[in-house]
Amino acid sequence: MNKRFTSVLALAVVLTAGAHRSEADPMTLKDACKDDFLIGAAINRTIATGAADNANRSQEQVEKDIALVKEQFNQISPENDLKWQLIQPREGADGYDFGPADAYVNFGLSNHMYIVGHTLVWHNQTPNWVFAGTNPPPEAINANAGDGLAGRPAGRGFGYGGPRASREELLQRMHDHIATVVGRYKGKVKVWDVVNEAVADNGTNILRNSLWLQIIGPDFIAKAFQYAHEADPDAILRYNDYGLEGASKRHKLITLIRSLQAQGVPVMAIGSQTHVNVSSPSFETEDQALTELATLGLPIHITELDVNGSQGGRRSTGADVANNAATTQGGLVDNANQRLANQYASLFRAFLKHRDSVKVVTLWGVNDGVSWRAGGRPLLFDANDQPKPAFDAVIKEATPQ
Repeated sequence: MNKRFTSVLALAVVLTAGAHRSEADPMTLKDACKDDFLIGAAINRTIATGAADNANRSQEQVEKDIALVKEQFNQISPENDLKWQLIQPREGADGYDFGPADAYVNFGLSNHMYIVGHTLVWHNQTPNWVFAGTNPPPEAINANAGDGLAGRPAGRGFGYGGPRASREELLQRMHDHIATVVGRYKGKVKVWDVVNEAVADNGTNILRNSLWLQIIGPDFIAKAFQYAHEADPDAILRYNDYGLEGASKRHKLITLIRSLQAQGVPVMAIGSQTHVNVSSPSFETEDQALTELATLGLPIHITELDVNGSQGGRRSTGADVANNAATTQGGLVDNANQRLANQYASLFRAFLKHRDSVKVVTLWGVNDGVSWRAGGRPLLFDANDQPKPAFDAVIKEATPQ
């Protein structure tokens, strides 16, 4: 096992060792999971800064959210503030806005939490200037042209259709961004989502038709990991994606990672987002997914866990941002709280079965009120930070009698 990951479990024990609870005290998530894996949550800017946004949460609610994070979790991820569009909205060395990201990192440090950085290279939430240049967009490539890692279907890609940067220009921008961001938080952020959601959802091509792929080529992933490793040789570098419960996408992911491993690319962990719903996956499906991912010989991190309880969520287990609204439509399913509890129990049963591989479990949000899928009531705590039956189900799975 990678020596860095043995320290992760040691850290989890240290973080909880000082908390001696009486039988009357309720068990927390970090207590229940302390011998198995780190348990965390994605936090938003209001939690990191302690300041209400005057829209979704009052100051009193924010303070309760903060207290819940401190009580229940020993690991955090940033919901948005380390994404390229927010941390470097403008080109150049003076185009960074480090304030919110600094607040996030400082929150983790001051509360002795294991800090994750999310995310460096993604097709979404990347400002147009990153891809802009003087080269005209190429003519559409036939959708069936190419195969394997280099397959590039027709279309201009995601989000930007203007004149493009050259390969060399885009690689330089990627390098400078990663060197600056990872370098700023060297030794503080322990894990980075280096490349996010690069695997294609459908078809036979392995890689998504993004501008990263179109301009740089399939080696953009290897380059990103190389640059991140140069910026912080001690950081754990993660590839992160959703939908790995499905066999087709999972097999693409495995093919991609094995290719990178053969090239000596420093991929050190696999992030499985696990945006799922109350109907799917079954325990058997999740068990199989984790079994197959473990064949890569890398630690597995459950990076963005939530369980959608809406009617719309039953039609999809994907996590594409563009399709998010549809997944929370139609109201909640019947008996939503019980079905949510059952699904969380099933998922944690699988995570605990694979505790030798699963080293981090991160919920995507602190409570239903701040969830990106609030309409689906997908988390363990309601909008008032009160535990739901799903919380009790997780505690029961993690602390068998």
